[in-house]
Amino acid sequence: MDCQVFVVNNIKLNVNASLQEAFSLSIKRLKKHGLNTENAKCSVFKRSVDARHKNDIHFVYAIAVSIASGKFDEAALLNDGISVIREAGLPKISYGNESLAANPLVVGAGPCGLFAALLLAENGYNPIIIERGSSISERKKAVENFYRTKALDTETNIQFGAGGAGTFSDGKLVTRINDPFTSYVLKKLVEFGAPEEILYIAKPHIGTDVLSQVVDNLIARINALGGSIFYNTKYIDTCYINGLSIARTTKMDIPYGTLILAVGHSARDTYESLIQSSYAIEAKPFSVGMRIEHIASEIDASMYGNFAGNENLGHAEYNLSYNTKERGVYTFCMCPGGEVVAAASEEGGLVVNGMSYHARNGINSNSAVVCSIFKEDYGATPTKAIDFQRKIEKAAYRSAGGNYTAPIITVGDFLKNGLKNEPSKIIPTYMNSSSVRLTSPRDYLPSFVLEAIQNALLDFDKKIHGFAADYAVLTGAETRTSAPIRILRDFDTRLAKGKDNIYPAGEGAGYAGGITSAACDGVRTAIAIMNRYKALI
Repeated sequence: MDCQVFVVNNIKLNVNASLQEAFSLSIKRLKKHGLNTENAKCSVFKRSVDARHKNDIHFVYAIAVSIASGKFDEAALLNDGISVIREAGLPKISYGNESLAANPLVVGAGPCGLFAALLLAENGYNPIIIERGSSISERKKAVENFYRTKALDTETNIQFGAGGAGTFSDGKLVTRINDPFTSYVLKKLVEFGAPEEILYIAKPHIGTDVLSQVVDNLIARINALGGSIFYNTKYIDTCYINGLSIARTTKMDIPYGTLILAVGHSARDTYESLIQSSYAIEAKPFSVGMRIEHIASEIDASMYGNFAGNENLGHAEYNLSYNTKERGVYTFCMCPGGEVVAAASEEGGLVVNGMSYHARNGINSNSAVVCSIFKEDYGATPTKAIDFQRKIEKAAYRSAGGNYTAPIITVGDFLKNGLKNEPSKIIPTYMNSSSVRLTSPRDYLPSFVLEAIQNALLDFDKKIHGFAADYAVLTGAETRTSAPIRILRDFDTRLAKGKDNIYPAGEGAGYAGGITSAACDGVRTAIAIMNRYKALI
């Protein structure tokens, strides 16, 4: 029997209401339009939290209802907030006629590289992946060793290794429900072990613990489909021998038919090599700042009032922004119940990021509070963009005495330009609280950044009471919010400018800003390759 799927939007229910109640209300609304709802099948299409009024916090559902096909007035349905779903997967792939001289090569096993390789493998192209870092299991060992001994592995760390930087973060996923590429990525993540709720909740996350297994499963699928991956293999550059494209790496030379550069936003040595090799690269804006930590239950109380602690709601999340006359300040990568992590990838540089597990059951919540940096702030060249970030990281490292000890300051001291109060009510989570030191951020961040963040904190406190509490803790330095450069590519072919078979893609190439967008860029790049070349099998 043919079926039709409708999405019934704007169903508001108390946070303690059952899902069955949302389903029942959806069916009633469809019945009003004369539709036959016998044997209807319901599922959650989207769910968000409306916390604008603390005394009336509720879920807002969109429910997908599958019923037998029949006649309906689409205009009338739309006026009632009911949309008609016309299933949209990935566009049909038209395979090209060119022959590949060798396997496609993917540089980088982050979300962009992995999803590009997955789609290529699914279609018979037998991709090869090279990753400068290690596998998930070896990566965990390297990070644990760094925390224990302060011996940084510059190739395997929170930035580099299977899954990319996002694996050791919150695993947040920006969703665009009607984007077929996003839908493909999310469904694949669920197939490989992510919770099914990422398909519908408004602010989905996976968590480092779950995402690690998802990455392992995804790589296993690529291998099973004829692809392969080489760890601890860093891309150096490209050369040509007897007309064949060769990738030089730290382990071996690899012939390739086409190459996807999905190197991630922290591959500065690769950036520098590409700049020297005359790739068309431009500098771009980015942001820098610090991580702020609060007690999670206090943020919950401020945002949810009497609903704080409700297990259906979980910890509260926020996304705040403030604009000065010249630049913006915003929160980024908010990790409820998470921790601040040591994200350095270069000797003598101090970098922080945020991480949480799927349960988000830590005592503190944290987020980056970062300020916009424009090209004019650092000289508008790719090299100077990299130097700007690196200078902050090295200054942060020195300011706290070295050995990857992180500079911290209470918000009260920061707002008063003082430095006298050790954290008390909030225990910093960086490196298990064992490696922090009271330090003025004026030792490592530009004054215009600090002034903008000070003003922003006062503004954020008006939106979330207690955000600028004296005892909140700031930890620096947050510098890796996005790539500082963009590797220019042709809009239609996605080829690097001036290159015949090299495709820059993902966050490291300057075309994405997180797990989902990077993965989607990888999918689109794989499709561009398949549109041009024939499969290998």
